[in-house]
Amino acid sequence: MSKLENPILMAVIGAAQGLRGEVRVKTFTEDPLGLGDYGFLYAADGRKFEILEIRDGKTVAIVRFRGINDRNAAEALNGTELFVDRDALPDDDLDEDEFYYADLEGLEVYDVENNHYGAVTAVYDFGAGDLLELKGPGKRPVLIPFSEAAVLEIDLEGGRLLVDPIAAGLKDDGEEKPYGNAGGKPRPNNGR
Repeated sequence: MSKLENPILMAVIGAAQGLRGEVRVKTFTEDPLGLGDYGFLYAADGRKFEILEIRDGKTVAIVRFRGINDRNAAEALNGTELFVDRDALPDDDLDEDEFYYADLEGLEVYDVENNHYGAVTAVYDFGAGDLLELKGPGKRPVLIPFSEAAVLEIDLEGGRLLVDPIAAGLKDDGEEKPYGNAGGKPRPNNGR
């Protein structure tokens, strides 16, 4: 196999399932059974995998690959990451406000005043909404919400992301009172 130009992680092979060479596969597709729609899958070391059968396994997909015919061969695949090239992902299925995480990574982040905040280095979903990780030169990574309030515009062709720095938590709006000060003068404790 030639090296994939822009590999996208689609799944990770887990434990063997049964005796006939099936494996449990954690997929990163919207529909776990949709993993079979992408054709050949590739491991980082260049091995090519073809799905012969795929079925639902509650939290994973149960998959049988061509050439994996027994439990020993299936167990040897545990932990193998499976990739496709970015070009294999269908762009025409996306709505106007939908994006592949991989397309967001690398975008340079600016506000309307053209202040630069770094680049998107990762996209996370911990269950409460997507987060973008930004990393600037010499700065620690920061997480911002991937929401309409924080991210104003996405320009994939221009390689830019426009953010509202206050909604994104990158700047303080100056309205918050310092911790412990309820807006007034400090009260004397009268010797207590």
